Amino acid sequence: MGNRITLNALAGIVAVAAAWLPASRAFSASETTVSALAQKTHFHGIAVNPGDPSQLYLATHHGLFQVGPDGKARRISKTTDDFMGFTPHPTDASILYASGHPAGGGNLGFIASRNGGMSWTQISRGVRGPVDFHQMDVSRANPKVIYGIHGGLQVSRDSGRNWRMAGPGPEGLIDLAASAKDVNVLYAATKEGLLKSKDTGRSWQPAYILRRPVTMVQTSSGGGVYAFVVGTGLIRTMEPGLNWRTIGDSLGDAYILHLAVDPTHDSKLYAVTFNPKTRRNAVLASGDGGRSWLSLGSTTKREK
Repeated sequence: MGNRITLNALAGIVAVAAAWLPASRAFSASETTVSALAQKTHFHGIAVNPGDPSQLYLATHHGLFQVGPDGKARRISKTTDDFMGFTPHPTDASILYASGHPAGGGNLGFIASRNGGMSWTQISRGVRGPVDFHQMDVSRANPKVIYGIHGGLQVSRDSGRNWRMAGPGPEGLIDLAASAKDVNVLYAATKEGLLKSKDTGRSWQPAYILRRPVTMVQTSSGGGVYAFVVGTGLIRTMEPGLNWRTIGDSLGDAYILHLAVDPTHDSKLYAVTFNPKTRRNAVLASGDGGRSWLSLGSTTKREK
């Protein structure tokens, strides 16, 4: 793979990808394209709309957008808040969860929308909050259980109303994903490798044989677990085992920061990538399980 990187360099990738735009470049357009959006803001999350799998949610620094297969993006949130930890409810398409920062600064706490992302309400401040969960996930095994990182690993077992500290969280954490099969199992992408916890985050063990930086981890409703390993590419296994298979390494110098799996077709994947050389975000789509990628809304193969 041509994108070798040191741990010190990786430490800045997520921060750079999240803050490379000058603060003065405010963005307020309600309708645009994904490619134009990538030049104006940065992306914190991507998800397939479970109520309409032809539509994507794109959580950005300037609001929540809905994106169609043609790459057209429309802001659906009434606010231009900075949506972090964006996660749809796995079984109720009308409910979305997030955290992050209001447009004027501060922390949002744990927030929820019950009208498809148009308006949001703070459900809880979290432990020592208001929190700003940069990493957050809802358990598909039990949607009442939600995990978030703020001052350590926090867990709620009542749909986000009450939270407690579950553990310190792994060092060098970049991304967090809850198992679709076991409510107590978590995966963590870190600067030093992929980890797995079987006890709600109290302890962590290596989940992948190579101790390389991992920029994202994501689970799917069908029991798949995906991770992007620097120097290897996108890998996948099926729970509960850890029999990893390398899917592909066709992204050149780019890294996958966020991944979404179509709940109706596991072969359809969507990714937010960041290229540290060009300092560009991109939103890509794959119809073959991640072996090849196209820019969303384009028939042209993605740029390396």
